[in-house]
Amino acid sequence: MKLHTCSFDNQVNTIAARLAQHATQALLDEVHLSPKPGLVDRRGSGAHKDLTLALMECSAHSLTPTFHALVLRGWQSAMDIALRQEVGRLGREGERQMMAATGGVNTHRGAIWALGLLVTAMAVSGATAKIEDTVQYAANLASLPDDVSPIMFSKGRHATQRYRVPGAREEAQQGFPHIMQLALPQLRLSRLQGAKEKEARLDALIAIMTSLSDTCVLTRGGMPALIAMQQGAKAVLQAGGMSQRAGREAFFQLEQRMLTDNASPGGAADLLAATLFLDRVARSDEQDIRGYYGTN
Repeated sequence: MKLHTCSFDNQVNTIAARLAQHATQALLDEVHLSPKPGLVDRRGSGAHKDLTLALMECSAHSLTPTFHALVLRGWQSAMDIALRQEVGRLGREGERQMMAATGGVNTHRGAIWALGLLVTAMAVSGATAKIEDTVQYAANLASLPDDVSPIMFSKGRHATQRYRVPGAREEAQQGFPHIMQLALPQLRLSRLQGAKEKEARLDALIAIMTSLSDTCVLTRGGMPALIAMQQGAKAVLQAGGMSQRAGREAFFQLEQRMLTDNASPGGAADLLAATLFLDRVARSDEQDIRGYYGTN
């Protein structure tokens, strides 16, 4: 019995390590994706003065232990308030580790929320769950109260209240519609239409930007900057996306406007990272992960 328990624990740890690495890699894939409008990428810091590619990479790696801990805590757990509170606690601890690694710069706070919910939901949902079911588990978890969470000021929350728009919390509670209805379908469509992987991922980012009430953009440029971002993103896709010359021309017009507005779609970037995480799990070694689940 002890040998069986030890073997099972090792298998769970293997899955936790793998999912944590997938989440970290999704963050790295997002930051390395270039060109992105107003965001840190391989070309430079975009609209940011306090962020660099190296800092974003450091931040992503600092979060691997948090994702690992979330998978272990969520492993086939009940979907209840106790789990929600523990996810909140681990997320806040991950944020402290991130801030320590970056010298106090907020690099991935929104990504901790989105990816943290998704890795936990993936651990809860088990072997037979489809991506859609996992995302619904995440939505259910996000909808539970976390009464022990301290009330903290954030620019994102201030923007949602000032402009009366949904933010990251509502996005999760509604089942990540910008991922499930826009980003993932666009990613797959662009691939089917022959786009290179980089182009398909950029199209997915642009798809999110067409309708997201990005609080990072609102904080920096207000409603005019948000409307310009959404209209510019729509123009890119209407011109055929990043695999087409007209789409690329529309993209660089969008980028120039966002730099003029000093606007950076950080919320869209967080959702792109979550999109790439779900896509990576589904495409790369889903069968291996499901095989481990099946040993229980």
